[in-house]
Amino acid sequence: MTGVRSLGESLLRPRSVALIGASDDRSKTTARPLQYLRQAGFAGRIFPVNPRRASVLGEPAWPALEALPEVPDHAFILTPTDGVADAVRACVEAKVPLVTVLAGGFGEEGPAGHAREQALAEILAGGSTRLLGPNSIGIVNVETGLTLTANAAFAEPELPKGSLFVASHSGSMIGAILSRGIARNMGFAGFVSTGAELDLSLGEICEAVIDDPAIEGFLLFLESIRHGEALHRFALAAAARGKPVIAYKLGRSDQAAELAQSHTGAIAGEDGIADAFLRDIGIARVETIDGLIEGGALLRRTPVSHNGHAPQVAVVTTTGGGAAMVVDQLGVRGVSVAEPTPATLAALQSAGIAAAPSRIVDLTLAGTRPAVMKAAIETLAAAPEFDMVVAVAGSSARFQPDLLVPAIAEAAAAARVPVAAFITPDAPDALLQLTAAGVPCFRTPEACADAIAATFARRPAKPRAAAQPPGRERMLDEAEGYSWLAARGIAAAEHVVTTASKRQSPIGYPVAVKLLSADVLHKTDLGGVILGVVDDEGFGDAVDRIVAAVPQHAPEIKVDRLLVQRMVAAQGEVLLSARRDPDAGVLVMLAAGGVLAEIHKDRSLRLAPVSIDEAWKMIGEVKALRALEGYRGRPRGDLAALAEAIVSLSLAGPELVEAEINPLLVLPEGCGVAAVDAVVRIVEASSQMQRAAV
Repeated sequence: MTGVRSLGESLLRPRSVALIGASDDRSKTTARPLQYLRQAGFAGRIFPVNPRRASVLGEPAWPALEALPEVPDHAFILTPTDGVADAVRACVEAKVPLVTVLAGGFGEEGPAGHAREQALAEILAGGSTRLLGPNSIGIVNVETGLTLTANAAFAEPELPKGSLFVASHSGSMIGAILSRGIARNMGFAGFVSTGAELDLSLGEICEAVIDDPAIEGFLLFLESIRHGEALHRFALAAAARGKPVIAYKLGRSDQAAELAQSHTGAIAGEDGIADAFLRDIGIARVETIDGLIEGGALLRRTPVSHNGHAPQVAVVTTTGGGAAMVVDQLGVRGVSVAEPTPATLAALQSAGIAAAPSRIVDLTLAGTRPAVMKAAIETLAAAPEFDMVVAVAGSSARFQPDLLVPAIAEAAAAARVPVAAFITPDAPDALLQLTAAGVPCFRTPEACADAIAATFARRPAKPRAAAQPPGRERMLDEAEGYSWLAARGIAAAEHVVTTASKRQSPIGYPVAVKLLSADVLHKTDLGGVILGVVDDEGFGDAVDRIVAAVPQHAPEIKVDRLLVQRMVAAQGEVLLSARRDPDAGVLVMLAAGGVLAEIHKDRSLRLAPVSIDEAWKMIGEVKALRALEGYRGRPRGDLAALAEAIVSLSLAGPELVEAEINPLLVLPEGCGVAAVDAVVRIVEASSQMQRAAV
C-alpha cells in the first residue's frame, strides 16, 4: 500500500480494515462487524485477527496484527477491556492510521478506569495513530458499505442512502436515529459513535469528513459540550460549505446542568452556555428527538438569517384545530405566527381564496382541493412579510394523500421561502411521499415548532476568540478593575482609594464605603460595604463597622485600604459580564442586575465578540430592561450607552479570564452607564514575555 491516508479517508473510506478480536460465534457482539461488512458489500480488504482460530465465520483469520500482509487503514479493536492496551500498542507500533476501541471500562469507571485511560494516552503519545473511543460502537459509511460497527441496529438488510452524517456521543442513540429515520423514509450518508473522546472528538471527526462528497448535512447527539474548540472549527467549516448542522444536547434541566464555578456561570449554568455557544456557531439546537430527526430537511432549505429581523411564519390549513396546535407550540418558543397583510389577503382573494384576517389561513374543506392548497401556499410564500410557510393537513391526508401531497410538494418546490408540513392524523403514506418529494414534514406539532424555532435561532457562525496567552492569573482589586474597564471604554462611578485611618470622605457625600481587597469577591457577605453615607460622622462610623466586621468573618483579611465611591441615582441596573469558558470560548452575559440576577435568571448570552446590533438584541431579550424603554411614561434609560458597554466588554482581549460588573447602573438617557462594583481576573504575561513584546 502506498500514500499517506488523511484522517477523513481512514474514517470513511479505508482500503482495508482489521477486526482485532473478531469472534467466530455469530451470536456475540464481536462477530457483528464482519457480518455487517459482508452484508453491506464492503469492497475493501477485511482482516479478522484472532490468535485462537485459523478462521472466523468461514474466513481466514490472522494470529496477530503483525502477521497481516499489509498495514490496515483502520483497526477495530473488539477485545475485552483488559486486552485493549496491548492491542492499541501493537497498532501504534505498526503505524496503523486509525484505531477504534469498542470496549468500555475507562474514564466512566472511576479511578481504575481513569488509570486505563491514562495508559492508552501514553501509548498514543508521540505516535501517528489516532484513536476513536474507547467505548465507541463504531463508524459507518453507507455509500461504500463500510459498516464497521457492533451496533445491533445495523443488522438492517439494506441501509437507506442519503446525505446526512450522524455523529453521537452515545452509541445506542445511533441505532435509535437509524431506526426512526428508516421509518420516515430518510437516508443517511454515515454514522459515528465517538464514545469517551480520549483522542478524537466529535468536532474533529466531523471536521475531517466535512468535504466527503456524500455528506450534505450533519445531525449531532451531544451529551455535553466537550472539546469546544474542535466543534467550533467544524461549525465554521460547515457554514463555509453550506452544510447545515442540527443537534440535540442533553442537560436542559437544572438537575442535568453542571453549574460553573464563577458567579456568572452560576447564573448561566452549563446548559445556558452550551445553548448560546451552539446558536452562535450556527448549529440549530432542538429539544425533541423527533425535531432532531425530522428537522434536518428544514435546515437544508433555510439559510442562516443575516437580516436581523424577527422571523414570521404563515400557517395555512384545512383543519383549524391542527393549525392551532402548531401556532401554540410556535408561540411557546417565541416564534411569531402573523396574519397576512391586507395586500396579501387581497392576493389570496384574487387567487379565489376567501381568507379572513387571522393568524391562521383556514381553507376549511375547500383546502382539500389540490388547486386551492397550492394557490394558497404560493401566495403566502410570495408575500414579503413571511419567512416560512407551514401547511397543516387534516384527516384526508390519511386515506387520500394524493389530494394534498402533490399540491404541497409542487408549491414548495417553487417557493421563495421554505415550506414545511404538519400532518395532523397518523398518515404514514402522506409523510413518506412528502419526504420523498423533499418537503420537510412533521408528525407532531411539538416537533414541527421545535425544528422551526431551532432553525431560526441559529446565528451566523462567529470566529473563535483569540486564545489566551501563557502567564499568571491575577485577580484585580475593585479600583484596578475600574481602571481596566475604563481602558476599554466602560466608566465607573466616581471613586477614590483611601485608608482605614481616614475619618471623612475625600469626594463629598453621599458615598459608599467599601473594603478594598483583591482577595475578597463578595465584600457584602463580610460586612465590608456600607451604603448611603451622608456626612463625616457617618463616614467614621462606616469605617469602624468595616474594620470590626471583616476580621470576624475572615481573620486573614487585613483591612487597611478602602474604596470610597459616589452614590449615583440611576434608572436601572444590570449585570454585565464576560468570562472565558474552556470549551465555548468567551461568553458575554447581560442580566437583570443586583440580587434580581440570581432570583429571576433573566439573561441573554452571546459568544464574543458582540456587534452593536447583537448588543441591542441582547438588551431586548432581558425582560427587566423593558422598563428602561420608557414603559408607561417612565423616564428612559441610556440603553445606547449600555449597548456600547456590551460591545466594549466583548472586545476585552485575550488576557481576559473573567470580568463581572454587578451592578452596572443605567443612567437617564444621554447620561451613560456607570459601574459600581467590578470583579476582574486577567492573565498577566511574565516579565520576560513583557520585555520581548517591547
